[in-house]
Amino acid sequence: MLEHDVSAGVEQVAETNNAGPLEERMQHHTFRITRGLIAALLAAAGTAFAQNAPEWPSRPIRMIVPFAPGGATDFVARILQPRLTEALGQQVVVDNRGGAAGNIGVEIVARAAPDGHTLLLGSVGPLAINPALFPKFSVNPLRDLIPVTTIVDVPGALAIHSSVPGTTLKDFIEFARARPNQMNYGSAGASSAQRLMMEFVMNKSGIKLTHIPYKGGAVATAALLAGEVSASLVSVTTFLPYVKTGRVKVIAVVAPRRLAQLPEIPTLAESGFPQLTSATWQGIYLPAGTPRPIVNRLHAVLQKILNDPLTIERLDVGGAQAMVSKSPEEFAEFMKVQTEFWARMVKQTGVEGE
Repeated sequence: MLEHDVSAGVEQVAETNNAGPLEERMQHHTFRITRGLIAALLAAAGTAFAQNAPEWPSRPIRMIVPFAPGGATDFVARILQPRLTEALGQQVVVDNRGGAAGNIGVEIVARAAPDGHTLLLGSVGPLAINPALFPKFSVNPLRDLIPVTTIVDVPGALAIHSSVPGTTLKDFIEFARARPNQMNYGSAGASSAQRLMMEFVMNKSGIKLTHIPYKGGAVATAALLAGEVSASLVSVTTFLPYVKTGRVKVIAVVAPRRLAQLPEIPTLAESGFPQLTSATWQGIYLPAGTPRPIVNRLHAVLQKILNDPLTIERLDVGGAQAMVSKSPEEFAEFMKVQTEFWARMVKQTGVEGE
């Protein structure tokens, strides 16, 4: 019936030029009716499609954390998980996929279906440093992931084992300088920002320590507590529980200013390394190709969560400072700048991927 009406309307319009005045009015009236019918049918079809389109999220969401449980990224994930579950109406499951300096977790998300049901809580190491350390890695974060928003900025801290004498960075450097290649230090991974910072400190101070990478800051901290390494430079969140007990000695923090949790500990800049004032950020990513409405909604939800005083307080207890991007585009631009910065740092220190 519809096909007949449409074709009839087209034929009538085509014959209008040969018709008389009365016929023209009749044919014009018929065409208007036919055109209105088509518009109504298309509008109805669009409404039906919108009503039948799958809502997001329609099933549980995996939040991939590319490090072992217990580290700084995992700490933030455990705070976000219940808030996201509540806001989105679907269970959000934290999935720790450590290994390969974070590349394993990054690849899982980059290869996931772009439907908003797999997201990445990534950090500066896997997302901005790895591209320079592992140029042959098949995933390019700037190409294969959509940056949604920054989440937090987590200060770093340099801590030494209780058996190492001294309480300042100057003390440690003097002790290590007298023992070249006899001491080691741990990090959250070969590509962690703190590892590059430690290499920078070593290059500038003339000390030589052996690097031992671990699968996350929690594991590196455990190694320090056990005496497997003499020092570790990882996120401050992993050290805080052990500072008051005296099991570790924090001798410097990596932040623009001293931390409220450790007001007596100087920054690396105060200790003679003014170049090292930046901490390590974390952010949420989706696979490339994820529909824009999903990206926008997730950004809006995270923005609301990260501006909530309760979330800010919980993050602050662990030394993490809430930091949300104004838009996904702002985070994408931030990513480009960070990738270029850490590429220069990799070149300057001569660090290679392990």
